[in-house]
Amino acid sequence: MSYHIPLIIRGRVIEDRDLEFGGRRGGVAFTTADVRKHLAGLPLSPPSRLAELHSIPFEQILDYLDDLGRRLDLDNNRYLQEAFELSSQTSGLSREVMRHFYSTIGSLYRREAVREHAENTIGVRYLDGWVERRMASGCVAHIRAFGVRAVHVLAGNVPVPSAMGVIRNAITRSDAIFKTPSNDPITAAAIARTMIDMAPDHPITRHLSVAYWKGGDAEVEQALYRPDHIDKIVAWGGSASMTHITKYIQPGIDLVAMDPKLSSSIIGRDAFADEATMKAVAARLAIDVGYLNQQACASARVVYVQTGTDSEGIARANRFGRLLFDAVLALPPHASGPASRLSPQLAEELQSLRVMSEDHKVFGGGREGAIIVSQNEEPVDFAASLTDRVANLVPFSDMQTPIRSVNSYTQTIGVYPDALKEQIRDQLVFNGAQRLTSLGYMLKAAMAGPHDGIEPVRRMCKWIIDESNDPARVPLLSVA
Repeated sequence: MSYHIPLIIRGRVIEDRDLEFGGRRGGVAFTTADVRKHLAGLPLSPPSRLAELHSIPFEQILDYLDDLGRRLDLDNNRYLQEAFELSSQTSGLSREVMRHFYSTIGSLYRREAVREHAENTIGVRYLDGWVERRMASGCVAHIRAFGVRAVHVLAGNVPVPSAMGVIRNAITRSDAIFKTPSNDPITAAAIARTMIDMAPDHPITRHLSVAYWKGGDAEVEQALYRPDHIDKIVAWGGSASMTHITKYIQPGIDLVAMDPKLSSSIIGRDAFADEATMKAVAARLAIDVGYLNQQACASARVVYVQTGTDSEGIARANRFGRLLFDAVLALPPHASGPASRLSPQLAEELQSLRVMSEDHKVFGGGREGAIIVSQNEEPVDFAASLTDRVANLVPFSDMQTPIRSVNSYTQTIGVYPDALKEQIRDQLVFNGAQRLTSLGYMLKAAMAGPHDGIEPVRRMCKWIIDESNDPARVPLLSVA
């Protein structure tokens, strides 16, 4: 089946069908315009055109986004409907899960949600004007966050990066070129077309471009990734994609990277006090394991359980594994479901453990997912490949065991109980953890906060300082 993805350059829709590309799954193909023919018009020129965005009061930006969110209604928006149909075939997630995503995109644009996002990540006063700060030296500084020219290299496992990219581009008053991924080349275009229908001449509409080109196209990237054309690259992606992008980083171009991470859980001994508590904890953990079929960096893959490692402890871990597997299967279809196609490599690893390993007990193992219970303190050696509702429980006695497992590739750690989180959080951070949360909330992130150990929305701005010094209060540098 073939779809058409328009090229959108600052409110102008280009429907050319110069090239055809294949999606990552489902035998889906799509046509689009050849970006190379439009390279002259893709960068913002001159950059002083950003001034029209900075003249808009923040309250009017909220008006615009709130109105846009109301129009991003799956039942009534034909662009979003087409995006849902295509993404349902290419994402690897079930239609029910994808329908939930596309049905809730509009809620991200609610006035109060956007206000909180802007206030917590930057500070609205720094977006709306120059903020006076008096320094100890006597200098009077005025500081403001300015928008930039950016390329956003989007991820396509879910539509959220596209939706949030539009919001962040608007609140920072920036000009963005969205490079869409092959497993979701259409969501950003659907939102942009809705913006054009709603307010074709609005500056926010006129400062968003959406394009697809094959990653690694040197002609396109060498033309765009230049300091005279862009200020920042905001990139989501895998290791290969990130490594490729870094070769374009040079003085004048800043990389804001949301690179690939893995997440885990730590469950303290209190969870295993009795059967009822184990069931309740397993139900919370099932959300962290099964929601979105582990397609997110924040999904739990390896779960350290403080059951002990003697025979009784291993028995408790196995019992908990059974409860967790049942809880994952009980998740509602809009949140989780059987894999459309389990990775052949992962299926082979599961089969090998089931047949040949005495060090592992496996519950499940097909498209429905699996829980692997290690019979010692070691995770499986393919832990980084766990996906589609396949998790590994690792029993332990000493809390230093899970703490030592954390490294710079660790993103989120779900902890039970919360009191344990408070005891070990500093050690986890020193080892590399970037986000800690209550068990069951690993995929319910506080959007208006840090991400991957950085504050990306602050990084998406250019921070400018204007310093005033009165010689009567601040002595001049000695030149004698």
